[in-house]
Amino acid sequence: MPGARDLPHPDAASLVLTDVLFALSDPSRLALVRRLAQAPLEVSACHPTEGKVPKSTLSHHLKTLREAGVIRNVPEGRHRYVSLRREDLDDRFPGLLDAVLRATAD
Repeated sequence: MPGARDLPHPDAASLVLTDVLFALSDPSRLALVRRLAQAPLEVSACHPTEGKVPKSTLSHHLKTLREAGVIRNVPEGRHRYVSLRREDLDDRFPGLLDAVLRATAD
């Protein structure tokens, strides 16, 4: 049985393309995904670099990405860690994540 701090994540086989694209359509969420493409982050390190974002807004962005299956958000001790579900996304939608990240590169 999952712990009280565990959050639901969709199975890789049930990822929906329109949900993933919607999650990636927001500039702040996309910036976060770009950072997660480099390495997993502790939630407290997920704040955007371009300015202050209220905690509630960050939580909403993380929830949108998690529910679409773009990220995994798991507890570890007293912290939560967020990672990109690259393998799941590449298996379900080959080349999509790379294309989106490449198209939005600075």
